[in-house]
Amino acid sequence: MIYPNALEAVQHLDALFDIERAINGKSPTERLAVRQELSAPLMAELHTWLTEQVGKLSRGHDLTKACFYMLRRWDAFTRFLDDGRVCLSNNAAERTLRCIPLGRKAWLFCGSDRGGQRAAIIYILIQTAKLNDVDPQAWLADVLSRIADCQVSKLDQLLPWNWSAQNAAIAA
Repeated sequence: MIYPNALEAVQHLDALFDIERAINGKSPTERLAVRQELSAPLMAELHTWLTEQVGKLSRGHDLTKACFYMLRRWDAFTRFLDDGRVCLSNNAAERTLRCIPLGRKAWLFCGSDRGGQRAAIIYILIQTAKLNDVDPQAWLADVLSRIADCQVSKLDQLLPWNWSAQNAAIAA
């Protein structure tokens, strides 16, 4: 059921996504400045609205449950206001991980639960490389050839986001 008073919350969220579309592609510093100026007041209004709804409606009402859900997780919902690198939504991550459920059937034949877990880990590593614009095959080949001789304190240099920067420096 759609509740007419819930449309106000949707309008707040739509306004936030409009702001995000306008700042998409800008630097984290620019995004943060716009969010502090435009998004933070909208989030404050939304918080007030949520709190008011909880006071008006019965505890068992579906909208009250949704308001409580958001209020209990308010710090997570507002994290994007404090860091220009954080996205308002996790749609990109969800799209990236969409293939995991599809792989479950293939993982049934990995030989064991442990084999399936290893396959899932490899998949996550490959997707992480792709998200960082790194060729997964080149990255894995290089990392696997160097990891045994790598000092523990320098393992972070082999991560995809550091590896691409390191290779760009070597190529320059």
